[in-house]
Amino acid sequence: MDVKLLLLLLLSVLLLSAASMAKDDDEQQQKVQCHEDDEAALLAIDDALGNPYNLASWTRNTSCCDWYDVDCDQDSGRVVSLSVFQDTNLTGAIPDAIANLTHLRTLLLHHLPSLSGPIPDSLAALTDLTHLTISWTAVSGPVPSFLANLTSLTMLDLSFNSLTGLIPPSLAALTNLSAINLSRNRLSGPIPPGLFSNLQLQDDDDEVYLRLSHNNLSGSVPADLLAAANLALVDLSRNALTGDASAVFRRARYVDLSRNGFVFNMSGVEFAEETYYVDVSHNAIRGGIPAQVANLTNLQTFNVSYNKMCGAVPAMPRFDAYCYQHNKCLCGAPLATACRRR
Repeated sequence: MDVKLLLLLLLSVLLLSAASMAKDDDEQQQKVQCHEDDEAALLAIDDALGNPYNLASWTRNTSCCDWYDVDCDQDSGRVVSLSVFQDTNLTGAIPDAIANLTHLRTLLLHHLPSLSGPIPDSLAALTDLTHLTISWTAVSGPVPSFLANLTSLTMLDLSFNSLTGLIPPSLAALTNLSAINLSRNRLSGPIPPGLFSNLQLQDDDDEVYLRLSHNNLSGSVPADLLAAANLALVDLSRNALTGDASAVFRRARYVDLSRNGFVFNMSGVEFAEETYYVDVSHNAIRGGIPAQVANLTNLQTFNVSYNKMCGAVPAMPRFDAYCYQHNKCLCGAPLATACRRR
């Protein structure tokens, strides 16, 4: 090989190596350093939970911004997200030390079956929280009233726990809260009025979601909830709710009212054009199925079984007979009962 060419190749290698080392040095300098207060809080959380295997990376000789389940702000180095999930060995109550992560925006404690006790009042200090998820745990006690002080909250998920008592009416004061999931608990009493009434959506396309299924809720659904702007999903299934909730179909594209005691006439119901899920089975709904249903091109689920409905089933071959069974006098395909000619 020509000596000059060999020297050029060696020089290129040296330059690339030097550039790579400089880049590594820059990245090392730019690496976010954990704030000492946040490190102390996280280590206290680890101790309180019994040093579970999932948190094995939480050691003093590394930056807490590099620890699993932890995210830091790239500018300040403060912990803004804590997401601990799917650990069957994690035991104990929700640690009060979480409240010392004062810049936290997201807290997720999910699928921790041995996490128990009430939601501590100390979490009221987390005033920057936008997303709070405590789900699939053994957490019990009431839905805490202090949630009304978390004014930045946009999403609240306390599903699949053992929470009891009433839904706090004070949740209606949260002007940013557009997604609530309290399903699969033991909550009782009425749905409080005013939920989403004071909502200040950032965008006209922002959507509102409400899941309260599998509880012991009773009474009628507040009219202001049924008329909430941008309401996209409502799941009130498996409660003891009553009255007329038919107004919800005008706005929401996903509606599950099944296994309640709702009583209304289905004949005059108007559906949102983009409706894709309707389940009103196991109620006391009367009237007929609106002809509009046949024109809902996005409809994937439609179940009106176990009601008191009558009349012809619209031509919708994609739904089986079980979706219409056990009504007073529905007729026509796919049911075996033919409609009588008038």
